[in-house]
Amino acid sequence: MNDDLLVLTADAHQSMIAHALAGLPHEACGLFAGPGDGLMVDQFFPMTNAAASREIYVLDGNEMLEVEAQVDADQRTLVGVMHSHTHTTAYPSPTDVADAGRFDPFGAWIFVIVSLKHPEAVLRAYRILDGLITEVSVVVDHG
Repeated sequence: MNDDLLVLTADAHQSMIAHALAGLPHEACGLFAGPGDGLMVDQFFPMTNAAASREIYVLDGNEMLEVEAQVDADQRTLVGVMHSHTHTTAYPSPTDVADAGRFDPFGAWIFVIVSLKHPEAVLRAYRILDGLITEVSVVVDHG
């Protein structure tokens, strides 16, 4: 673990898990944002997995543009991307690592993975830069 701390509001956390479950049997995906104060997340934007696949996700390009425009208009900050793993652990796959460089070549985004491998969902977060995976601590703010 490193010194980064991703703080999710309870609503954002629950929304990510609910979207992952609703996406079954396919991987689900979305973007998340916050007020711009570090890694605080209070908004989750569920998106369509354009790949409609159990093994990969592709953010719908039009939806991504709409979310980015809304976040900019609200003077907020995109913090990262979430996707689910339907049958593997909440750890980046080789495809996830390769895709991270296309999403975020500078390592600023956080990649949240929700694993549905077991009956209870597991949510973990990472920074991925130049193929290096660094786990980010996650705290859910219930206040």
